[in-house]
Amino acid sequence: MRRTQQDRSNSTKAALVAAGRELFAARGYQAVPADEIVRAAGVTRGALYHHYSDKQGLFRAVAEELERELTEEVAAALANTDEPLVAMVTALGVFLDACLREDVRQISLTDAPAVLGWGVWREIEAEYGLGLLVDALGRFMDAGLLVPQPVRALAQLVLSTVMEAARMIAESEDPAATRAEVEQVLGVWFFALLRNTDG
Repeated sequence: MRRTQQDRSNSTKAALVAAGRELFAARGYQAVPADEIVRAAGVTRGALYHHYSDKQGLFRAVAEELERELTEEVAAALANTDEPLVAMVTALGVFLDACLREDVRQISLTDAPAVLGWGVWREIEAEYGLGLLVDALGRFMDAGLLVPQPVRALAQLVLSTVMEAARMIAESEDPAATRAEVEQVLGVWFFALLRNTDG
């Protein structure tokens, strides 16, 4: 069966993203020349420029793929239980565990803000993470499980706080210890958001 032009295009893009992701994670954006990416992907330099304009365009695609995957992992954790504290703590644990991975630390937390700029990076964070938080916190609030407050503002502040925790992990000399510390602090904060239903 002959492959269509769209199939070939999708295959080329997937090869570039996979090669870029592996190389960016291992050495960082600045240390990886475009020529090395296209060699690793088995495509021409023209293919890179055709699909992504330049190395930075490819990096954005890699960063967005990583964000999409992380969001799906966190969403799965949130959907696993109707108990809000358990859901939040489990989802937080999934996200903080991901922050220990080399690809997340290097691409998402170190290079992305510098390469794409804070404005663009915040847009990407908001596109993937903010909607998930608005939905989850809204559901918990509607069920009377959280203290009533503006949901979108709460979600934005939770996202900003969690991303700051992620950056602390990425920049730490002992990421595992920092992960444990921020999880403890955020767990206490999340618990304080719950509505007291004891009478």
